[in-house]
Amino acid sequence: MLGAGTGAVALASMARAAGRHAPARAGESEEDVGPGEDLMREHGVLRRILLIYGDVARRLEASADVDVAVVQRSAKLIRRFVEDYHEKQEEEVLFPRFERAHKLVDLVNVLRAQHQAGRRVTERIQGLATGDGIKSADGRRRLNAELQSFIRMYEPHAAREDTVLFPALHEIVSRSEYDALGEDFERREHAVFGGDGFEHAVAEVDGIERSLGIEDLARFTPRA
Repeated sequence: MLGAGTGAVALASMARAAGRHAPARAGESEEDVGPGEDLMREHGVLRRILLIYGDVARRLEASADVDVAVVQRSAKLIRRFVEDYHEKQEEEVLFPRFERAHKLVDLVNVLRAQHQAGRRVTERIQGLATGDGIKSADGRRRLNAELQSFIRMYEPHAAREDTVLFPALHEIVSRSEYDALGEDFERREHAVFGGDGFEHAVAEVDGIERSLGIEDLARFTPRA
């Protein structure tokens, strides 16, 4: 029988493989998932970490026990997978294309500024999430404020990219360039992580959710 971590990796790998090669619709040949879909999928990892941050924030507000190791693991994943990989691809590959096309430039400027702001918040979260740091009411308040700040910015940030920026990519690049970007993203992922970074990020976030007891999706269903 597979262990929890191994099983999560295996399931993520199956999902990744299924997503990479989308089933063909009537009259079409099978095709790879493009860069926009890849970026949206990576946003799924971000959103699950926002859920983790929200759960920790509620515990801080309720003066409940908080495992700072959970916060550090989450912040490390944000730094490694979201900021240093996902956002770097947006900044190096996507944003310049929109700027050259003179399309959604104001939005791109805000998104880039928010990337920089998010990195500063992550650094503060890592500095505050310590055993000594949460012993005082002020330390808990400051950590909670940073977690809430990160959530408040990234919920609309990711939503705007998913619904405005990524779909508009089809309007500024040719189909062949769009396909080439998907291949470039795949190469970058293997170069950075030595394999499927998305797969391992999903497994990591799954483990963090389990450590908090929030892995059961059914628990979020309204009872009435």
